[in-house]
Amino acid sequence: MRNTSPSTHPAFTARLHAAGRAVAVHLGVSALVALLVAALVLGVWFAYPFRNLAGGQRLFWIMVGVDVVCGPLLTLVLFNPAKSRRELRLDLSLVAVIQLAALAYGLYSISLARPVIQAFETDRFAVVSAAEIDPDQLPQAPPAWRTLPWNGPRLIGTRPARNDEILLDIDLSLQGIGPGARPSWWQPYEQSIPAVQRRMKKLADLRSARPAAGQALIDQAVRQTGQPLEALFYLPLTSRKKLDDWIVLLNAEAAIVGYAPVSGF
Repeated sequence: MRNTSPSTHPAFTARLHAAGRAVAVHLGVSALVALLVAALVLGVWFAYPFRNLAGGQRLFWIMVGVDVVCGPLLTLVLFNPAKSRRELRLDLSLVAVIQLAALAYGLYSISLARPVIQAFETDRFAVVSAAEIDPDQLPQAPPAWRTLPWNGPRLIGTRPARNDEILLDIDLSLQGIGPGARPSWWQPYEQSIPAVQRRMKKLADLRSARPAAGQALIDQAVRQTGQPLEALFYLPLTSRKKLDDWIVLLNAEAAIVGYAPVSGF
């Protein structure tokens, strides 16, 4: 008597082929959705250089990996052409709901990590994520800034501590809450330009103090500005995840003209 294993049974083979076609379609749709999400996350929320500073790229790939793999994998497990159309619709609808729920949760988590503020703080620029700002404090911000942006970080200045706030400033800073994460300390960047100009340093001096690899990175960033090295200045650019890896390139008017992945301290 012939022994037919499950893997060679005609019904099993037909199911596998049909499920494979369904998985291919599902995978294509998932990849298209992933591209659209990538345009939002990596092109808007975490545009260069903020994907490196805020960790957006890593979070995005985790989300995409889970969402794109799990959806088609569930389709492979559940899809069976022997089922009725009603059963197939129910199964595939369930898969779609699970996948969309995972995508929504992933996007929500990434949205909390998105950089919303790029603030000048005393002697550096700091990138602040949405999760670092207490929403209850937002009403204390200037009226135009009481909602957090969704199209990239807002460039702002921060005011110095008043006489009665010096101890508070130290205490908050020790807790990791810098001026850029305190809405009541925000002010238009234009008001901070004189302080920026006092603090910014010549980029040529930083370049001469860096090894060859660092000099090459600075040279590349300078070329992208279209300005000569001698006309440019810099200040460190920090975030909670990157404390000493980036600098902001500034012109003589203290306008940001570029970035470079080198230490500014």
